[in-house]
Amino acid sequence: MDRGQRMDDIQLCKDIMSLKQELRQIVTVPEKEKTKKHRQREEELILKIHKLVQKRDFLVDDAEVERLREQEEDKEMAEYLRLKLMPLEKKLKSSHTPPKPKRQIPEPPPNKPSITKSGVAIIKDCCGATQCAVM
Repeated sequence: MDRGQRMDDIQLCKDIMSLKQELRQIVTVPEKEKTKKHRQREEELILKIHKLVQKRDFLVDDAEVERLREQEEDKEMAEYLRLKLMPLEKKLKSSHTPPKPKRQIPEPPPNKPSITKSGVAIIKDCCGATQCAVM
């Protein structure tokens, strides 16, 4: 959810809460004491609350769709980087012949992150949720 949606969401929640409070006050009035005005206002409030709840649900759904889309883009980017970096890693390994056997660099332990993981992390850090023009 971006900042605008979050603000809308917060505002919608506040509006819904205040309408519900007003509705509670009308509901507490005994049926025989309710005037036509009370009943009209009660219906109005129910409709307003219903509309606001629908609007809020739409906002939340929209944010969820956006989040899932971003997750999918992250996966695609990770796959793209993995495919791009694999040939590079092979080239580096095959062309890297140490001049002296003593100075041979040990392979990094398997628990250390590979180039691909750190590449994705860099892209995520540089863009956050915004679009990235890497491709």
